[in-house]
Amino acid sequence: MSDAWAIETKGLRKVFGDRVAVADLTLRVAEGEVFGFLGPNGAGKTTVVKMLLGLIHPTAGTGRVLGRPLGDRSARRAIGFLPEGFAFPDWLTAEEILWFHGRLAGVDPHRLRRRIPELLERVGLAAEAQRPFRAFSKGMRQRLGLAQAFLHEPRLVFLDEPTSGLDPAGRILVRDFLREQKARGVTIFLNSHLLSEVERICDRVAFIKGGVVVETMDLRAEDTATLVLRLGWIPVGLEGRLREWGEVLALTDNQVTLRLAPGRRPADLARWIVGQGLDLEAMIPQRLSLEEVFLQVVGMEMG
Repeated sequence: MSDAWAIETKGLRKVFGDRVAVADLTLRVAEGEVFGFLGPNGAGKTTVVKMLLGLIHPTAGTGRVLGRPLGDRSARRAIGFLPEGFAFPDWLTAEEILWFHGRLAGVDPHRLRRRIPELLERVGLAAEAQRPFRAFSKGMRQRLGLAQAFLHEPRLVFLDEPTSGLDPAGRILVRDFLREQKARGVTIFLNSHLLSEVERICDRVAFIKGGVVVETMDLRAEDTATLVLRLGWIPVGLEGRLREWGEVLALTDNQVTLRLAPGRRPADLARWIVGQGLDLEAMIPQRLSLEEVFLQVVGMEMG
C-alpha cells in the first residue's frame, strides 16, 4: 500500500457473530479531498468508520490511514471525528468543552487560547462562548461539535451527518467552513443523507451496499454519457437512426436527449449528425443528480 493516500483499504471485512457487517471494503481516499461515503441504513457505513478510526478491529483485510496501519496512535493524533448523535457534558460552556477536548488532544494551552476564539467565531458561536451546552439549540450543538472535530488542526477528519439539525443558513456556514479546511489541505471523509449537501461539497463519493463498495463517482468530472442535442430541425426517422448511438430518453420538435452506448464518443456523434445534413446547434452534457445516481446504484432500500 502507498503512503500517497489518506485512506487506503483492501478487502476489509468485519463479522459480528453470524452477521457480516462489512463484506469486502476496498477503498482509496486521496490527501486533501472531500470524500462522501453513501449508502442506505444498515449498509455498514458506521462499522467502516469505526475500523478506520481504530475503534474496532477488522476480521480480515488490510488498511492504512495517513500512511500508518489502522489504529496506529501517531495517525490517530492527526484525526478529527464528529460522530452522529454526539453528547457533551451539558453543564460545561462552549469554551470549556473546547478547552477540555483540546487538552485531551494534546494541544498546547497557549495555542488553545488563540484557537478556541478563532473557531467559535468561524462557526458562528463567538457570542455563546460562556453559555452552557444545555442551553444550545440542536443547530448550535452541531456547529460546536464541528469546531471540536477541527480543534487540534487534524490532517484527516471524519464527519457523520455534520449538517444534521441545521437550518439553511447553518448549512451554508458549514459548507463554507469545510471548503476552507479543504483549501488548507485537510482530508474530509463525509457521511450524510443530505445528498444535495454532499453534491455541493464533495470531490468524489463511494456508494456502499451490503458492506461492499459498489461504485465510486467523481463529482468533478463532466458526465458525457447523457447528452442534450439541439438541432435546427428533426427529420422523420431520426429517432430510429439515433438508437444505433444509444438510448433516446426524450424527443421534442428540435431537441433530443440521448444516453450514449458504451464506447460511443460525443465527437463521433457530432460528426455523424453533421454528415446527415442536419444543423447541430448545441450538444450539452446532462448530469444526473446525486440523488438519481444513488437510487440507480443503491435502489430504494430504507432502514
